[in-house]
Amino acid sequence: MKKFLFTALTIVFAMSLFSFVASEKKAAWDIPAKYKAMKIQKKGDKESIALGKTLYLKHCKACHGSAGKGDGAKAAALKTAMDNFTTPAFKAIPDGNKYYMAFVGRGEMPNFEKKIVDEEERWAIINYLNSL
Repeated sequence: MKKFLFTALTIVFAMSLFSFVASEKKAAWDIPAKYKAMKIQKKGDKESIALGKTLYLKHCKACHGSAGKGDGAKAAALKTAMDNFTTPAFKAIPDGNKYYMAFVGRGEMPNFEKKIVDEEERWAIINYLNSL
């Protein structure tokens, strides 16, 4: 009986561990060619970064955290793990891809095309992300 109980608990533990690891694995973004080809309009000068920070704190902080590390107040309630914008891996993502991810979104990442309509403001957010 003890052997059966041990085996059953081991299987339950292994299944829960597997489901946790599987849920942490992120699916690759399917970025349309139009966005992949996009280049940042205005490189990150002080004004653009300051504007981007203001907009980021208003629209993004709740999930992505005030420092962009993916630790916002709402992050724990989401199924999708938040990216850490300060890592070299995130910084290596092309700006057009970041633009698509930030404003078109998918799944739990909402679409911001109607909330942030000004192109200069959108690119300011990308500049801010690049400055972290």
